[in-house]
Amino acid sequence: MTAWRRWAALAAALLLAGCASLPSPEHPAEQAPAAAPAAPVAQPSPPPEPPPRAEPELPELPPPAALPLPAPPEPLEPPLIEGDRSSLWDRIRAGLAIPNLEGPRVERWEQYYARRPEYVQRMVERGSRYLFHVVEEVERRGMPTDLALLPFIESAFNPQAMSRVRASGMWQFMPATGRDFELRQNLFRDDRRAVLASTGAALDYLQRLHARFGDWHLALAAYNWGQGNVARAIAYNERRRLPTGYLHLRMPAETRDYVPKLQAVKNIVVDAARLGLVLPPLENHPVFARVRIERDIDVGLAAEMAEVPLDEFLALNPQFDKPVILAAGTPEVLLPWEAAEPFGERLASATGPLASWTAWVAPRTMRPAEVAAAVDMTEAELREVNRIPAGMLVRAGSTLLVPRPAGQEDDVAAHLADHAQLQLSPEGRGQRRVTVRIGRKGESVASVARRHRVSAVQVARWNGVSPRARFKAGQTVVVMVPVKATRQAQAPRARSAKARAQGPKRPAAQAARKGQAQRSARPKAAPRAAAAKAPPNKAAAGRAAAPSRDR
Repeated sequence: MTAWRRWAALAAALLLAGCASLPSPEHPAEQAPAAAPAAPVAQPSPPPEPPPRAEPELPELPPPAALPLPAPPEPLEPPLIEGDRSSLWDRIRAGLAIPNLEGPRVERWEQYYARRPEYVQRMVERGSRYLFHVVEEVERRGMPTDLALLPFIESAFNPQAMSRVRASGMWQFMPATGRDFELRQNLFRDDRRAVLASTGAALDYLQRLHARFGDWHLALAAYNWGQGNVARAIAYNERRRLPTGYLHLRMPAETRDYVPKLQAVKNIVVDAARLGLVLPPLENHPVFARVRIERDIDVGLAAEMAEVPLDEFLALNPQFDKPVILAAGTPEVLLPWEAAEPFGERLASATGPLASWTAWVAPRTMRPAEVAAAVDMTEAELREVNRIPAGMLVRAGSTLLVPRPAGQEDDVAAHLADHAQLQLSPEGRGQRRVTVRIGRKGESVASVARRHRVSAVQVARWNGVSPRARFKAGQTVVVMVPVKATRQAQAPRARSAKARAQGPKRPAAQAARKGQAQRSARPKAAPRAAAAKAPPNKAAAGRAAAPSRDR
């Protein structure tokens, strides 16, 4: 019994010792110190955290390119709706939203472009300077990118284009419409040709037309034909309870082809290969930059300071009509992106006048020779730079471009830069300004000059063309002729119009009246002679008058 008690006591002691040596799961921080003696090494400062395990193992990992990372999304290829926008063509395709048009007119224009790949190439190369800016403006306004292609059919993206009805620029603004949208047209510049101003005005106009008609096809027809004409065509169909869509209106052939022509260009952009064409690649980034100018500067000097060829400078700034840029009217110019910053630095460091031309206002009506003597230049130079035709006077208040006097510091004032006009009048009272519309076959300058008894050089100067040029059908031509000659030229036309209104005269009646006049003029004492002269019967009268039918 005693031995058993000893073994039980020994087992209990061992059990208590084992429990005291293990930390309690409920109070781990409190039990751990109790198991160790209170020595200085029992409470050291916490050791620094060991570096993560992954760091020493990084050199052993494969390079990141070899890791199975998720692949980026593939760029979408045309003609899908969305593109990767690394190409300007993809960006345009992604924004096409005007309903497509189909039919024989579209197919005819597709074939027109397909047969002229060189022409398409030239259009795209010319438009590559401006297309990015147009797309930017279209997207900024939330408009379909179809409209960015409109200059292709308006002017082939030629900002210097001038139609036979005097529409100008790559958006082809008429003079009156341009003034409605604040496009200045004066002696020094024509903002209908300015890249930025004309693009903004054209998109403003298209937005206004779309707001009025609620349909992009009708808005485009109104842009080409005029909103009043489209409104009357719609009213005509409404009165007859006919459809009023684009395809159902009575329109001129040019307007009827307008949207199909744009659709053909869209189809080329979407799938040029289908028509056997190849579109040159266009990168989706700006081509030009704006540079502010604060002083008048010659156009040639500006191109030289920008280190840009003159033709490239004028392609980006086609609005200038004279060899000088007036800062008060044109406070910025466009330059290739890489040339903009160096030009700004050179311009800021330039000293002295930068313009060799200035504006001069005629104090009274003067002959060009008098003006030339007053501004110290030859008459030929004055006429050439201001395009003054022969036989014309410079009217009082007119503005002319003349050499800038030495020592003149002031630049041209803003009111002249914005509103300068050259007004001319015939030199003598015996001259009159006549407008002539060219016929269907066209006519040369020399032919117009011969018809009005003036020289070909004069006709060329009056119309701003070469003496060897040829006027197009329907073009309006200006001719200065003497008043007396004007009446003589108009009289035959008036008589012929009257004769056409009365109809052809019968030869027998003419002969009868002629014979009656002759008989009344002869003395009464010679009746037999008069009778001998008269035809014996109606048949003979018909035979006698027969030759007159061939006249």
